[in-house]
Amino acid sequence: MKISKRQRSNIIFIVILALLLIPQTRKPIQIFINKGLALFGPSVEREANRIKISDYGWELNDITTNVKTNFKNSEGKAIVINFWATWCPPCIAEMPSLKKLYVDYKDNVDFYFVSNEKPEVIQAFLEKHDYNFRVHNPLTKYPEQFDISSIPRTFLIDKQGTIVIDKTGAANWNSDKVRSTIDELLN
Repeated sequence: MKISKRQRSNIIFIVILALLLIPQTRKPIQIFINKGLALFGPSVEREANRIKISDYGWELNDITTNVKTNFKNSEGKAIVINFWATWCPPCIAEMPSLKKLYVDYKDNVDFYFVSNEKPEVIQAFLEKHDYNFRVHNPLTKYPEQFDISSIPRTFLIDKQGTIVIDKTGAANWNSDKVRSTIDELLN
């Protein structure tokens, strides 16, 4: 029996559709696709479009140490904030680049990885992927300038409290563009 070109296309389409419907294969495929989409670094906001944080009164809990942290402690510093979840394929796709950025800049930039998930779930994810950054659960509402409607959502904030990068969706946070932007903010 000879299979026509159209039949082959239909079979491939059905196989791909089946793989996307099966939970065990859907997530890895989504992560793979998002990694491909996250090859590029995020865009830097134009000066005219930048928003300044007006209120640093945001309390969080460090899930590792169970110590309350006040975002006010980061006022006057360069900050990276990443809102994410362990079940989110785009979040998982961009984590390796965030890890590399964190490793190189953790002494000069305040990093906040923020998730609403249970600490046990987050801790298991961190251990599985060998991530050593601290994750925070929010205790109070984040500053209104963040306006989170989907994740991942990541911000780079300068020492004056101005949002320099505001990115929704997966991105390469270890790109030369992000690194040079951070270097400029630190000088």
